[in-house]
Amino acid sequence: MARNVQKRLGDVLYEQGVVTEKQINEALRKRDKGEKIGEALIRFGYCTDSQIVDALSVSLGIKRVNLQLLYIDESVLKLLDEEFVTKARIMPINIRGRRIVIATNDPLDFPTIENVRLRTGMNVETVLATKDDIDTAIARYYGFSKTLKSLGIEVKEEKKEEEKFYEELIRDPEDDSNASPIIQLVNQILLTAVKSEASDIHIDPTDIEFKIRYRIDGVLGTERTLPKVILPKLISRIKVMSHMDITDTRKPQDGRIKTIIEGRPIDLRISTLPTVRGEKAVMRVLDLSRDNKGLDRLGLNDKEREIFERLISRPNGIVLVSGPTGSGKTTSLYAALDQLNADDVNIITVEDPVEIELEGINQVNVNRDIDFTFANALRSILRQDPNIIMVGEIRDTETAEIAVKASLTGHLVLSTIHTNSAVKTITRLVDMGIDAFLVASSLSGVIAQRLVRLVCTECSTDEEPSKSEQEILDKHNIEVDKIKRAHGCEHCNNKGYKGRTAIFEMLDVNEEIIRLVSNEAPEYEILKQAKKDGMNLLIEAGLEKVKKGITTIDEVMRISLD
Repeated sequence: MARNVQKRLGDVLYEQGVVTEKQINEALRKRDKGEKIGEALIRFGYCTDSQIVDALSVSLGIKRVNLQLLYIDESVLKLLDEEFVTKARIMPINIRGRRIVIATNDPLDFPTIENVRLRTGMNVETVLATKDDIDTAIARYYGFSKTLKSLGIEVKEEKKEEEKFYEELIRDPEDDSNASPIIQLVNQILLTAVKSEASDIHIDPTDIEFKIRYRIDGVLGTERTLPKVILPKLISRIKVMSHMDITDTRKPQDGRIKTIIEGRPIDLRISTLPTVRGEKAVMRVLDLSRDNKGLDRLGLNDKEREIFERLISRPNGIVLVSGPTGSGKTTSLYAALDQLNADDVNIITVEDPVEIELEGINQVNVNRDIDFTFANALRSILRQDPNIIMVGEIRDTETAEIAVKASLTGHLVLSTIHTNSAVKTITRLVDMGIDAFLVASSLSGVIAQRLVRLVCTECSTDEEPSKSEQEILDKHNIEVDKIKRAHGCEHCNNKGYKGRTAIFEMLDVNEEIIRLVSNEAPEYEILKQAKKDGMNLLIEAGLEKVKKGITTIDEVMRISLD
């Protein structure tokens, strides 16, 4: 019977154009003993878990659900314990009369289904969900539910009763016992963030509660709200973990946490801010297990990669990466350092703070408490016989001046700067007080960049551009008949997008640009010459990715300056 089901699953995948007949036969031939065809196809990289679930839905006539969009009542969770659902990889989601509805990745796992029936005394109805969806739901609901219960806020009571329970139950935030409910809550917040691939966690106080929000693919969304009575202890626990002063709630503080979550090394950058409604905390989540250092990860096309490599291969000069906070500037610099890292060069970085530790590169943190600023650090670095210097950010005139002098004395200097476009970076340096002729002679190139969300490959469709979209395409001489339209499905958490890539505006400073900058030409003349030399604007680079079906016009217009 199992073999017939497997063949039907393969037929559905073949009919949907997901896999070829050759791939199915190879998976059947090479799969491990007892391994199901779907698992083998995923292991060989022929399809995704989401595609298998879709095919099973068609094959077996079982509905697929998106657990991220469901609210699961506490009464349902009580029917099955966390240990069982984690081991069985199922998620109870609803009760319908005498039936319990469970989400599973394998609706033909009859022993598990029978076990659920015996444990609950109810008939079992199955729906389909991906493994990642189930794992995330278990972490979200069981972890939070157990923690909130131990904090005494499972059921809404009068505030006085909450405070009483809170004082009796919650331990000192410096108590490192894993039994502490506050520690469990912080761990659960971090676990959910890592599973959701969030880049930032926001803890935002309001008048009577506080919100836990996650930034995923650049977009901020609320995960849940909790009673404000536990906020002070939650913030105190985060401060203890990041070596901040828990007694001072009146001034902003910064800290750092290095930890292991789900077997992955995670680096957390913590910032607290006193507001009129209480302390707000933001945690930047850096997953160190991800390989984000190579040039291949940046999303460069052939032309952009050729310019990028040419700029960073020069023995001296300044290469600046510009853009707003969160546009991937540091990732691009790390990719450059990874490319340049070799035994015959001395690379030194000064950062605030060091985000990713790179083997073979000397990395230095600034420390304002002892007046070890970017400028002072640069002075010391220049006495260390460097070939390549990376400065985390050019923030002031003093740092800019030292960077220029370093480049003119035979060093390659890489850094970031907050400007909206490549050409505006030149005028910003001049406005900071750097002589135009020094900018012209020291600047090798500028890379302006933004991050755009990738359109979901599961639910996007090819459609004709609307009238307004066609006008945008025509204005920038982009010829395309069909563009991708985002819709939303279980795979992308109903957002229409999953993942991000960068778009670039690359200014290679040639002799004509040097002449214009030295003569203090207006910005529009420099831009005109750069475009004549072949530079694509950010919006044009974005529309090229629209043409390739990588993103949408809406997403490009959201982050571009036209």
